[in-house]
Amino acid sequence: MKKYGLSAKEKIKHQKELNKVYQSGKSILSSDNKIKAIIFIEKITLQPKVKFAVTVSKKLGSAVWRNRLKRLFREAYRLNKSALIEKCFAKKKDIKIVLSSYRLNQKTYKRLKLTDVEPGIVDIIDNINLKLLKS
Repeated sequence: MKKYGLSAKEKIKHQKELNKVYQSGKSILSSDNKIKAIIFIEKITLQPKVKFAVTVSKKLGSAVWRNRLKRLFREAYRLNKSALIEKCFAKKKDIKIVLSSYRLNQKTYKRLKLTDVEPGIVDIIDNINLKLLKS
C-alpha cells in the first residue's frame, strides 16, 4: 500500500457497510465545527484496515461545488492518513470513517480551498488516534 496513495480497497463502497457505520458509529466534530465524521471501530485479528467514505448533501450547493468538496476531503485525508493507519495496525483494529460537511456550504464558502478543509480533517484524525490509544 502506498503511503500517500488512495486505493479502491480503502473506500467504503457498499451500502451495507455505510449502514453499519451510521447505525453503530460514534460522531466526531472537528474543532472548527466545519466537518463531521462518523467512526466505527471494531477489533480484528487478521488484517486490520482503515476504510472511509465521503457523503455530501444536495442542500449544500451546486453539483460543481459539492464535487470539489468531495475531492478536497479525499485529498486532505490522503495526505494525513499515515499516522492513523500505523495506529490501526498497532492496535489490530478495523476502522470505518464517513466524512461529511457540518458547517461548510456554498453560501459561506464560495471558493473552497484545501486550506479550508485540511485542518478539520487533521483534527478528526487526531481525535480518532486518541480513541485508539484509550482502547
